[in-house]
Amino acid sequence: MTNVMSGDLAVQAADWTSVKARQQAMWASGDFAVIGTTLQIVGELLCEGVDLRAGERVLDVAAGNGNATLAAARRFASVTSTDYVPALLERGRRRADAERLDVTFEVADAEALPYPDASFDVVLSTFGVMFAPEHEQAASELMRVCRPGGRIGVASWTPHGFLGQLFRVVAQYVPPIPGVRSPLLWGTEAHIQDLFTGVARIAHETRHFAFRYRSPEHWVDVFRSYYGPVHKAFAALEVDGQAALEADLIALLRRADRGGTAGLVVPAEYLETVISK
Repeated sequence: MTNVMSGDLAVQAADWTSVKARQQAMWASGDFAVIGTTLQIVGELLCEGVDLRAGERVLDVAAGNGNATLAAARRFASVTSTDYVPALLERGRRRADAERLDVTFEVADAEALPYPDASFDVVLSTFGVMFAPEHEQAASELMRVCRPGGRIGVASWTPHGFLGQLFRVVAQYVPPIPGVRSPLLWGTEAHIQDLFTGVARIAHETRHFAFRYRSPEHWVDVFRSYYGPVHKAFAALEVDGQAALEADLIALLRRADRGGTAGLVVPAEYLETVISK
């Protein structure tokens, strides 16, 4: 897991190949698609945020199982969906096939996109590119493949929202990879401004996604089984550590719950950013 605690922009020396291999293994563990499908509304809202038009060339970066991909294809865009975890792309392909949507799926690293400059009208990423370890390189690639006058739309969890709190709890049990900056920096306006300089306009919208589960225990069971960062954390702990982590996660969920006795409802803050190049 990347460092989700520090806002310090100074990066220690890191073996990026090793870091990315560990991250890739983490996201390939469990089955993120089970979680990903619940986040579909974020992709829909992001496509509205960038004012997507039919026929535009769209690239979904670190697409996972394709929430922004499907949202763009439903709006009759020409969509290429990319991720560095082939199993997640296959899940996206199955979803697209079920809706008879014409989408191109290609394995690609967010920090080294295999496309010429200015290949796309719109570049999207929902809770994906934020986890790339080299922030400047990932942002540079988004900018490079987007045409002049095009738009980049990114949805990122914020440091002070529920996901920030979740990662801080997990980090108490499984230390983050040394020398890697927090992905949650992408959920701050200042960091986005630093990453995307010289653009025509940057617009931010703070939004909330509601995690809706039967109970805190149900949420922990699902995330422990399917969400890579939580799945790997539990796998790294002995029985006593697993029990303590589970108790802390349930306590966090109960504090954040707005659903009461009718079922768990946890609002999770994220930053929707639209960059006009």
